[in-house]
Amino acid sequence: MTHARNPAPPSPRRRRLVAATGATLATGLAGSLGATSTPARAQQPAGKPIRLIVPYPAGGGTDALARTIAPELADTLGQPVIVDNRPGANGIIGSDAVARSKPDGSTFLLTIASHTINPLLYTRLPYDNDNDLVPVTLVAEYPFVLVVHPALPVKSAKDFIALARKRKGEVTYASSGNGSGPHLGMELLAAMADIEMIHVPYKGASPATTDLLGGQVQAMLNNFLASASLIRAGRLRPLAVTSLKRSAAMPELPTLNESALPGFEVNGWYGMFAPRGTTPAAATAMQEAVAKAMRRPAVAERLAGDGAVAVTNTPAAFAKYLRADSEKWAKVIKRAKVAPETL
Repeated sequence: MTHARNPAPPSPRRRRLVAATGATLATGLAGSLGATSTPARAQQPAGKPIRLIVPYPAGGGTDALARTIAPELADTLGQPVIVDNRPGANGIIGSDAVARSKPDGSTFLLTIASHTINPLLYTRLPYDNDNDLVPVTLVAEYPFVLVVHPALPVKSAKDFIALARKRKGEVTYASSGNGSGPHLGMELLAAMADIEMIHVPYKGASPATTDLLGGQVQAMLNNFLASASLIRAGRLRPLAVTSLKRSAAMPELPTLNESALPGFEVNGWYGMFAPRGTTPAAATAMQEAVAKAMRRPAVAERLAGDGAVAVTNTPAAFAKYLRADSEKWAKVIKRAKVAPETL
């Protein structure tokens, strides 16, 4: 069981866990989105710029990917692609902006795994996550790396688990926020390893990493981009990656799956969505343009910084992926007793 210890007092509005395991992502339209395959240039609204809404601040990983693929998409689609940052509320503000947009093929959402986690953490969203935003394509997946402060007397994931068992409820780990991928990933680790740790959530990965470096907390799941230089400098010790297979970004580092917990897998992801009512032709044109963009060298270089891998797919396949993701995290949230919030 996690004992959340937040530097800021928990919101008094937090109540009970939303039992959202039965939430179903829309597949009817999503399935139809993959049914039409016509030349991309003919399907977007002529002369109108395409808005690619990113529900996170400029300078972050999602924003960087959006700005990398935007010119590639513009080249394929034959019209401008504008990145529009709408940060706030863990991606909810930007997602709501897309849900309320006219479904004319000119507005798309590029977001991350919080898209499937948010309905499990908030008592009510301003949009229907299952119906108001329809899947277009998975864009890429990226693993996290389990890192610890060098003072912690462990050299491997097995050592870490053994120490956590020995010091039951004493080992502390940081995350970028309650319900974030790194938080839930550590909760999955705790469940599979049958250990108890203390969760210390922060308002973002940067302050969490700062306190890990300072020794205020002992461990964290972090992304490669934020961890690589600190690992090379010896300021953080890497133990394992969270993907099923080793990452090309650090091929010498074992996975949790191979080194300690068979079957363990936690991946962050980037995905694209469109407002409900977007025509199959427009959505398919964007999906094909994304697939083409992900093969460009500039995009591959950007993904490598995150240890990410391009994984484009059809709307129907993406919808299936999202359902599995939602079901997985619903179980983890229930076990960890993560309290939801009211917006």
